[in-house]
Amino acid sequence: MISTNGHVRRLAIPYARVSTEEQARSGYSLAQQLEACRAWCAREGYEILEEVVDPGQSGASLERPGMDRVRDLVAAGDVAVVLAQDRDRFAREPAYHYLLRKEFEEYGTKIRALNDRGDDSPEGELTDGILDQLGKYERAKIAERTRRGKLRKAREGKIVATTTPDYGFEYNDARDGYVVNPEKMLVVRRIFEMVAEGCTLYAVKQALNSLGIKSPAGKSWNVATIREILKDDVYRPHTHEEVSALVSPEVAARLAPGKLHGTFWFNTKRRTETQVAEAGPNGRSYRRRVKTMEKPQEEWIAVPVPDAGLPRQLVDGARAAIKTNARTSSAGERFWELSGGIVRCGLCERRMSPSTTKKGDKTYHYYRCDKRWQGNASACAHEKHHRADELEQMVWAAVSDYLKNPEKLRTGLERMIEEKRKGLRRNPEREAKAWLDKLAEADRMRAGYQELAAKGLMSFEELGARLEGLEDTRRMAQRELEALKGTRDELRELERDAAALLNTYAGMVPQRLGNLTPEERQHIYKMLQLGCVLRPKGPPELTGVFVVNTQKVRENEGECWSLSAKTPERPWRPPRAVPPPRPRPPS
Repeated sequence: MISTNGHVRRLAIPYARVSTEEQARSGYSLAQQLEACRAWCAREGYEILEEVVDPGQSGASLERPGMDRVRDLVAAGDVAVVLAQDRDRFAREPAYHYLLRKEFEEYGTKIRALNDRGDDSPEGELTDGILDQLGKYERAKIAERTRRGKLRKAREGKIVATTTPDYGFEYNDARDGYVVNPEKMLVVRRIFEMVAEGCTLYAVKQALNSLGIKSPAGKSWNVATIREILKDDVYRPHTHEEVSALVSPEVAARLAPGKLHGTFWFNTKRRTETQVAEAGPNGRSYRRRVKTMEKPQEEWIAVPVPDAGLPRQLVDGARAAIKTNARTSSAGERFWELSGGIVRCGLCERRMSPSTTKKGDKTYHYYRCDKRWQGNASACAHEKHHRADELEQMVWAAVSDYLKNPEKLRTGLERMIEEKRKGLRRNPEREAKAWLDKLAEADRMRAGYQELAAKGLMSFEELGARLEGLEDTRRMAQRELEALKGTRDELRELERDAAALLNTYAGMVPQRLGNLTPEERQHIYKMLQLGCVLRPKGPPELTGVFVVNTQKVRENEGECWSLSAKTPERPWRPPRAVPPPRPRPPS
């Protein structure tokens, strides 16, 4: 880029990231990273185009708002370098660092960190790559040592402390054991007694909340929390012989004969948390996806805890009372065609759930915000109940209007597919090639390491560490390739749904459209990727294929259709405009 005085402008993008919410709130680490980057730019003669930060974002994924902004700026061209204080600010996984470097090279942009050890030569890249792998290996070893330390602690009969202990207990001074909290344990006893006497879990919840008793999370009680307490073995008394059969002989020897104990189970679940990006009417949005899987029971570790003081007959009786319980549907005999995540709260963005109310002989059906009505009123201010029949009628009126106009529907479907293609991945073919190259490189490095070990130039311990790091890289590359394949499959499925809509429903006579069942309507909504946003005030807003004309789409990308009970067809209205981040001048 040439400036007005004829000089070549060398543009840089300083990037800073912190992974914890506490660091993000304090801002000190972000400010320190940016300050170091500014000093380097001033010293090397670079002009700062824009400073980009990712507060509270993990480096274990590239799905980050700030990193998306950096990639967009690089794709726009004329960026000479993207700068960070440390290499792991870009990504903690060397394979992701490699992917970014290859992507930026296509636009003539270099990726640089202040702690780089090498240069742009092949030898320099090799040096940085080895240091990245060693850093990753060290982090993996720290995590593994921490995990093994927790397992060893549990096998020694000690509690592995978390944020809060089980309700009715407190941690001892060393935070490696439980002591009974008599006041809270009385609440636990009352829960078991009420259920054993025939009370429903909902009735127990109502009774506890009416007394002003707080749940383990410090909020109002819910049925799920009560069910977890009833099934937890920390409250069920076990004899010395029963506990001894579950723990090691060393732990059993420390237990007093003839004394009862509860059992705390450790290592029961595997929890993974990832951040994913989704294409929406207002661009890319991010949400955390948490997946919890129960481990095989043979991997569970029993830890003896003090007796809760509940009779075994009481605990077993309460458990027997809920053994055949099944979660009842709030829908009753009614099919809720906007359920399943179609309708969402416009304030907290969570899905809204069905709700049924009876007044005398009449039954009323509503959609309401779950977050508002789960006992924490401060979590969301959306307290309005939306009449289900009126809302569903309005939504179907707008959708059927599209189905009656094949050309209008085709335009909207093509636009929706194109937005999905742009939003999910920038360039799936390029990323797939980069990951395949990374797999090939890992195979070459494996052969090289084995040859060094065969010649005695590397110890077998070092060989094992290097091969373990390479295997991690291979697994990550394979996961990313599977994700890319899933993206392509999702797009193909969307295209098939679009073709099915055009062939089956488009141009259907109004009488036949009016006779579709709620199940058939919901099927159409899902094929259309329909979204319905509800706010306490104002009409519902639909997202998906709903466009007015091609020119309108080009002028207002990501608009949504507004509905009203009195006027089903109102003008389009774009969402609130979000101005792009303003560049900050170098200090």
